[in-house]
Amino acid sequence: MSPKQKVYQGVLHEIRKYIDTHELKPGDKLPSERELSEKLQAGRSSVREALRAMELLGLIETRHGEGTFLSHYRPYHSVEVLSSFVLQGAKTKNDLLFAKKIIEKEAARIAYDHICEEDIKELYGIVHDTTLNSNEKHVAFFQFLFYKTENLLLARVWQLMDEFSYSISSISYDQTFYLELINLYRYKNYGEIEKLFYALPASE
Repeated sequence: MSPKQKVYQGVLHEIRKYIDTHELKPGDKLPSERELSEKLQAGRSSVREALRAMELLGLIETRHGEGTFLSHYRPYHSVEVLSSFVLQGAKTKNDLLFAKKIIEKEAARIAYDHICEEDIKELYGIVHDTTLNSNEKHVAFFQFLFYKTENLLLARVWQLMDEFSYSISSISYDQTFYLELINLYRYKNYGEIEKLFYALPASE
């Protein structure tokens, strides 16, 4: 992994490799989070993020009391290869980051009606998690919001953009942004979400 790659993406790559190596098919059960952590020599939080990303993409499904099962898995390593060609121009990179910001804004707005007090606590926990760097916090934060939107297609589009984005530069926002967004959820201030994203600096 290059220094720019997020830890969870490295774990995601290892999980994909595990699926291929063991020739798992749709309907097959994956090892538990703890077992994957031990097999891949990775932290539980990183494994959890990778599994959440795969669930957002519809690659796996979690059945209460039964475990995690493979659904319609298909390798998409081509994302990493394509990124080296698609993202060569500065304008293309800026366009991607701009589009990604728009989708994140819409996710923040859609999630608004589904955020409860427990969710607010979890979002605070992500922001203040000292084991995550700024990019990892950003991904974990928005993975949670996309999960709350219950919109699988929107989550898949964002995930694809994120796969591309990590090869560009830092994709995170200033920490005050996340805290302000959480406060908008806490104090039921939907109208300010648009303004919060609008105030973000333009891509360079």
